Amino acid sequence: MGTNGQPILWHIVISHYSEKARWALDYKGVAHDRRAPTPGAHMPVALWLTRGRHYTLPILELDGRRVGDSTAIIAALEERFPQPPLYPQDPGERRRALELEEFFDEQVGPYMRRFAFHELRREPELFGALAAQAAPELFARGGSIVNAFARAMIGVRYRARDAAASEGAREKVLAGVDRLEAELDGRDYLVGDSFTVADLTAAALLYPLVFPPEVGVVVERLPEPYERVAAPLRERPAGRWVREMFRRHRRPH
Repeated sequence: MGTNGQPILWHIVISHYSEKARWALDYKGVAHDRRAPTPGAHMPVALWLTRGRHYTLPILELDGRRVGDSTAIIAALEERFPQPPLYPQDPGERRRALELEEFFDEQVGPYMRRFAFHELRREPELFGALAAQAAPELFARGGSIVNAFARAMIGVRYRARDAAASEGAREKVLAGVDRLEAELDGRDYLVGDSFTVADLTAAALLYPLVFPPEVGVVVERLPEPYERVAAPLRERPAGRWVREMFRRHRRPH
C-alpha cells in the first residue's frame, strides 16, 4: 500500500488506458499514490505485480489485491467506493453502459494508440517530446539512443510500424467516432441522463484526438498526417463532446 495505506496506481503517464483508471479514481475522490515505471520496463513490473496475470498497466493495488486492466479496476472501485457511481442503478442502463465500455475498450482504444504511434514514430523529435513526459530522466540521459529504441519497441509492440495496420486503425477510430455520435444522438450522455463508465471510457480513450488540458499531456505539434485526420474530428460533435466531458467531470488529482 501507499502513503497512509492508500491505494497505489501503477500507470503510464501518456497512456489513454491509464487515463481511464486515473479518471475513475479522481472522479470518486479516492486518495491514492501513483507510480510510473519506465515505459518498456513496465511489462516485467506488471508481470511481477500480478504474478504473471498481466503484462501491461494500469494496475491498482487496493485492499491487499492487485487489479489489472482498466475495466476491472473500475469494477473494483465501484464495489469499494460506490459513490459517486459510474455504473447506472437501472439494470438495463447498467448493461448498456458496460456494453459501450467494452466496445470502446476493444474496438477503439487499441486502434487509437496504433494510429497515433504510427505517425509519431516517423518523426523522432515529436515522438521524443511526447515520450519524455512518461520517462523524463531516461530521455534526458539517453537522448537519441533511447528515442530510437523506444520507437522500435513501439513499432513491434503495437504494430505501429505497419502502414497497412495503421490505415486499418485509422478506419477503426473513424468508425468509433461515428458510433459515439450515433449513440449520443444529440444528448449529453451515452446512457441515461448522467455521467457513467460509458462516457468516461469513450472520452478517455479518444483523448489523443483532442489532448484536453485536464490530462496534463502536452503536445506543441503533431505529425501532419495525424493532424489531417484529427483536426476535423475535433470540430465534429464527438470531438467537442470529449472536451466537454473532461471539462465537466475530470477532477484534478
